[in-house]
Amino acid sequence: MDEVHIQAGPTILAGNLSIPDGAVALVLFAHGSGSSRHSPRNQFVARTLNDAGLATLLFDLLTPEEELIDERTRQLRFNIGLLAERLVHATNWATQQEQTRDLRIGYFGSSTGGGAALVAAAELLRDVGAVVSRGGRPDLAGEALPKVQAPTLLIIGGEDHVVIELNEQARAQMRCEVKIEIIPGATHLFEEPGALEKVAQLASDWFVDRIGMK
Repeated sequence: MDEVHIQAGPTILAGNLSIPDGAVALVLFAHGSGSSRHSPRNQFVARTLNDAGLATLLFDLLTPEEELIDERTRQLRFNIGLLAERLVHATNWATQQEQTRDLRIGYFGSSTGGGAALVAAAELLRDVGAVVSRGGRPDLAGEALPKVQAPTLLIIGGEDHVVIELNEQARAQMRCEVKIEIIPGATHLFEEPGALEKVAQLASDWFVDRIGMK
């Protein structure tokens, strides 16, 4: 795993890049509420993707200073425009680096990062080949939803009732391939035994089938 620094306009974002031998695709992670590249859940999913031969880029959508502000106000995590803009910058960065420029691109979004991933996918139609959302808020992508072309998997906990409804509303507005997978008994953070393993396997299969084949 390599520590990288991504230029996002005037901002520098820290990230962790892992590229397994023979990888043909790169999955960028867009975390959500109060999370970072150090999120144990996203790191677990990333390791599963790496084991399946997929490269991963976990990076901080917010700077350390912005994280401190967000801890107090909880506003930046819902600034979908800002988060999507940072994800677009990271995608453009990846397409310009020698070690990643030939890799197909996918997005894994969590919580509000799920909405940001879809907004970015709608902007970068030719670059993004697949999206997975974990406990995400795709409804926050708003007007971008009908523009998304990348096959999208929405994974939700069976006990996360409000988020299930919001995901179903978002799916109704989308015109691309969209599938909802509900993990029985799981809550929003998939902390129940076996729940996160199921998320990671579903995501891995989705990415391998759509962007991970040679």
